[in-house]
Amino acid sequence: MSIKSICIYGAGALGGAIAAKLASQAGNDATISVVARGAHLDAIRDNGLSVREADAERPLNVRLTATDDPSTLPPQDLVITGLKGHQLPPAAEGIAGLLKEGTRVVMILNGIPWWYFHRDTHSRHAELQFDELDPGGRLWRLMGPERVIGCVAYQGAEVINPGEIQLANNGRFVLGEPSGEMSPDLEAIAAVLTGAGLSIATTPDIRGEIWSKLMGNAAFNPISALTKALMTDIMADPALSATVGKVMNEVRAVGEALGARFGMTVEQRLEQSRHIGAVRTSMLQDLIGGKALEITPLVGMVVALGRLSAVPTPVSETILALVTQLDRENQRGS
Repeated sequence: MSIKSICIYGAGALGGAIAAKLASQAGNDATISVVARGAHLDAIRDNGLSVREADAERPLNVRLTATDDPSTLPPQDLVITGLKGHQLPPAAEGIAGLLKEGTRVVMILNGIPWWYFHRDTHSRHAELQFDELDPGGRLWRLMGPERVIGCVAYQGAEVINPGEIQLANNGRFVLGEPSGEMSPDLEAIAAVLTGAGLSIATTPDIRGEIWSKLMGNAAFNPISALTKALMTDIMADPALSATVGKVMNEVRAVGEALGARFGMTVEQRLEQSRHIGAVRTSMLQDLIGGKALEITPLVGMVVALGRLSAVPTPVSETILALVTQLDRENQRGS
């Protein structure tokens, strides 16, 4: 796979950080472009895209092609999406317009992705589609799950001002084919991203990575939005941390019922969470910013897949009801 053109579609916190890394790499001869919108886009056009890494003395600043109209860009060799799950379906046509024969799409997503059951050999639900994740099957039809490279990101990031991104840690990204193949495309994409200074791992079990991260996201994101608490505050509160543990147990039970393998126990995941620091989750960031919350991939699908697998999820169901109402009220007031 020859990668000479890369578009980051959704250059917010994570997408913008990746775009800046790629554009700053002196040895990278690929053309880098971003699709962004609003004040963030204006700032990128006027002043470039700035990223302050966790241990850096000064921010990285790059100039690159930025647009809110993907039809102005040529077809790409690689597309990397930085959109949240609920933002993807409206972008289906824009993403599809960037594709040509052989184009792969790296999808950085939290929670259960729309393509989850494509070529899945462990759950007995291969090729199952969920309208909640992909209304009308637009992503499945216009982009195609066969183009997807799954990506799980362990990188805290926040847009602190238009055009300015702050990274909370020196994170890492795990890439994998839905089929589990360690394909030449997967290795080529990993090499390009590694060459840009990103910490990249590849896996034959991307679904296991998805569920392992979802153990945290399904608990911390909605609880932080409901309480407006940072990660450290949640773990310091006995009642909240106990609720986190209950959600993690439900997530693990649902994942295992679908054939997922977890790399750590709930107790180990809780202990790991105590050391993450005073992080503001992405859902809390969106709540404060008056944006729609990413509920379905993180919480709704735990409940839906629990029902599919006959696994009870009572705590997740309660949290889903509460955070859905919070999102309605937040949108009404924004």
